[in-house]
Amino acid sequence: MFFFPISDDNESSSRPYVCYFIIAICSFIFLWQNTLPTNLNQEAIYNFGVVPAAVLGDQPSYLNPYLTIFTSMFMHGGWMHLLGNMVFLWIFGDNIEDSMGHKKFLAFYLICGVFAAFLQAIINPDSTVPMIGASGAIAGILGAYLILHPKANVDVLFWIIIFITVIKVPAFIVLSVWIVSQFFGSSGGVAYFAHIGGFLAGAILIYFFKYPHIALFQEGNTRSFESSKFNLNSFLGKQKQRDFMQEFIDTANKKDKN
Repeated sequence: MFFFPISDDNESSSRPYVCYFIIAICSFIFLWQNTLPTNLNQEAIYNFGVVPAAVLGDQPSYLNPYLTIFTSMFMHGGWMHLLGNMVFLWIFGDNIEDSMGHKKFLAFYLICGVFAAFLQAIINPDSTVPMIGASGAIAGILGAYLILHPKANVDVLFWIIIFITVIKVPAFIVLSVWIVSQFFGSSGGVAYFAHIGGFLAGAILIYFFKYPHIALFQEGNTRSFESSKFNLNSFLGKQKQRDFMQEFIDTANKKDKN
């Protein structure tokens, strides 16, 4: 059985430009990584990834160890690592950016990534294995989303052999399953405590970063546990695309009138 969130029922009132930027820069850097020979790619990961022994110890580092906390957030170890992170950012990031504005969201994102890196380093301070990926910062977005929109419905793709369907599942269930799974994750090179650190940071910091008029623990917009056939448009955000096209057309019409 395979299940994966593909969209939510929350429309944002502003364009998530910072999310777009993060997706673009992570994708660009990953493509750059893939142009490198294997040995140089590994060297780049060691040079720009977070090495706990360098951050908290005396391990030599190509860059300032604290600077690598930020450079590591934009690197990924494989296509699935990149796609998984970017899909979660695409689904949940727009509402969090909308709740606090672009500048504060960028600061929020980076701070969550810092918390994530430090918790992993504290748990395993002697590790010389570099950590890369946006997972810790994105975990912060998930923590914030759980506090703001616990009853929002997330469209989850269920795939069992040849049976494919989409079910609306409350966000608190989807995100609770995700965070609980981090405590039972196996050691496969994944920095699970970084995910936990980012998640907890986001859940706490959202109260201080959100606009004062934004309420916590908001209600959902649709009924839970309704199912439907999988539609690619739902994955691509059909409604958001339509809104964007309508905005483009309206702008063009205004120019013609002038």
